[in-house]
Amino acid sequence: LLPIVVISVQVLSKVGDSVLLDAECPPGFQVREAIWRSLWPSEELLATFFRGSLETLYRSHFLGRVQLHGNLSLELGPLKTEDSGNFSVLMVDTGGQTWTQTLHLKVYDTVPKPMVQVFTAAAEEAQAPNTCQVFLSCWVSNTSDITYSWRQERTTDGDAELHSFFSNGQLLSVSLGLGDQDVAYTCIASNPVSWDTATVTPWESCHHEAASGKASYKDVLLVIVPISLFLILAGLLGAWHHGLCSGKKKDANTDRVVPETENPLVQGCLRQASNTEKPAAKETNLPLPLTALRKQQSARWRQARDE
Repeated sequence: LLPIVVISVQVLSKVGDSVLLDAECPPGFQVREAIWRSLWPSEELLATFFRGSLETLYRSHFLGRVQLHGNLSLELGPLKTEDSGNFSVLMVDTGGQTWTQTLHLKVYDTVPKPMVQVFTAAAEEAQAPNTCQVFLSCWVSNTSDITYSWRQERTTDGDAELHSFFSNGQLLSVSLGLGDQDVAYTCIASNPVSWDTATVTPWESCHHEAASGKASYKDVLLVIVPISLFLILAGLLGAWHHGLCSGKKKDANTDRVVPETENPLVQGCLRQASNTEKPAAKETNLPLPLTALRKQQSARWRQARDE
């Protein structure tokens, strides 16, 4: 008998969950044998049913994560992203007829909480008064196969209009009026198996709010830049003044050195004058009386010898 093949059964799940691959056969089909296989990325034997015995201890990357139920459905889990692929079950009835079912499993990551950022457009001359043009950007990091959509959370009737979507729904353009101060927008990030949301009130980022106390980045720059320039100029003037004072101190020290260099000259002159007087003192200190006394004694000795 020719085999009957059933293809294109889609099964979706997410990381960490378990999935049940159902083995469906036509009415009156009495299964005698069944074989479950993984076809991609490599062909591996996962589980078998033969003569009433279930077997799942086959060496594959699903070892320890596979269970074959009595109705021949195969349970896999906990799932990983690399578990996505094609699976097949071959069933044989008691008459030898075969039934093959192929299933495609797609495993998605769980969608994390999205992040929303508000950008305020610069006011234009043609823009209506008391209005604010904003762009809402929504994104999810490190996740693929994400679909973005927006929902308006309105508590009162407002004037919000001109909704435009860009980048597959990630960017939303909204024109707000005075009646939209409490209007919030929710970004919905989703994939086929999970979703999450983030809500923001865009009016808080408009220039109206900045004028009432929340300064925009332009206002901050208008304050920071002049102060920074003033501090830089003050530092340069301080350095220049410090150098000027250091020069004056050096000149003053030089002026002090001159008298000190003149004093030794004067002192040298005084010492020279005093030195001219010292030889007289030395002459008075010479032993002249002793020499005369000796001469007198020698004369007396010669006189006594002659007598």
